[in-house]
Amino acid sequence: MNVIKTAIPEVVIIEPKVFSDLRGYFFESFNQTNFEAAVGCRVNFVQENESYSKQGVLRGLHYQIIKPQGKLVRVVSGEVFDVALDIRRNSPTFGRWIGEFLSAQNKKQLWIPEGFAHGFLVLSESATFQYKVTDFRYPEYERSIRFDDSELSINWPSIPHQFPIMLAPLVSEKDRNGSFFKDAELF
Repeated sequence: MNVIKTAIPEVVIIEPKVFSDLRGYFFESFNQTNFEAAVGCRVNFVQENESYSKQGVLRGLHYQIIKPQGKLVRVVSGEVFDVALDIRRNSPTFGRWIGEFLSAQNKKQLWIPEGFAHGFLVLSESATFQYKVTDFRYPEYERSIRFDDSELSINWPSIPHQFPIMLAPLVSEKDRNGSFFKDAELF
């Protein structure tokens, strides 16, 4: 696999080696030894999740304040713009974000360690999103930071929507009522 460092050193883009021929393709989507070498630490995934979303859906920015989750994310159909926001107060990259286009076509994965909020915007007609996590879901510890907080200045791409009426992303009530960064519980 090809490991691409980002402006936030702990967040890593992973591009698998894809073997293609007339029949289709094959790639190794996960290898524990290679993954740990790429991220520089031991990681134990305990759960794998999948979501399906329609075009224009924005999920996030999510995190768990207690029992935080590291996430290895990828798209198995469609395309998203994926964001990791550093919410570790003592980090030199505190308050900075990384954005990456993930798609079934480019097969990129993004490693988002504990201490980050995470979200994505669906750009294609729909997208199926998979992610491995390092801890279980605890609804009582879940938090959300507003995706549109002007202090963060996240440069979400325009939605190439089919329906001219859709001018803003579709978000859940929980995300619409998320905390502004300055008011959020952080690490």
